[in-house]
Amino acid sequence: MRCPYCQYADSRVIDSRTSNEGRVVRRRRECLSCQKRYTTKEHVEEAPLIVVKGDGRREAFNREKILHGIQVACSKRPVSTEVIYKFVDEIEAALRDGNREEISTRAIGQLVMDGLRRIDEVAYVRFASVYRKFQAKEEFLEELKELSNQQPVFV
Repeated sequence: MRCPYCQYADSRVIDSRTSNEGRVVRRRRECLSCQKRYTTKEHVEEAPLIVVKGDGRREAFNREKILHGIQVACSKRPVSTEVIYKFVDEIEAALRDGNREEISTRAIGQLVMDGLRRIDEVAYVRFASVYRKFQAKEEFLEELKELSNQQPVFV
């Protein structure tokens, strides 16, 4: 690892720690030439996950889109930012652990709705109304009726 200060090619590792659920290794290093310290991060290169849209278009997976949709659904609800970020991490892990290179937006949307149903029912209905493109109040009422008929789920 080249020193960012003097460009010397050798260093020693002072400390190593894992982060991001073991997916990243953070190393504190010291240059053997100038003795300055710096941090490096090492992570596994993952194959890109491709999202297949409803019209057949394909694009790279973007966790920020999922995060934004969940944040909008949970706005002004008693759902902490920590819970939202953990939920998005779980969704991304489930998608990547499926050993698939391509995933449909339908499958992603279903994962989000299943999780939101457990986290906050109002956020679930908000997300479902946008995701399923509700056009009439009857669609809302049908979703609420189905939600009230289900057994309570505890997180």
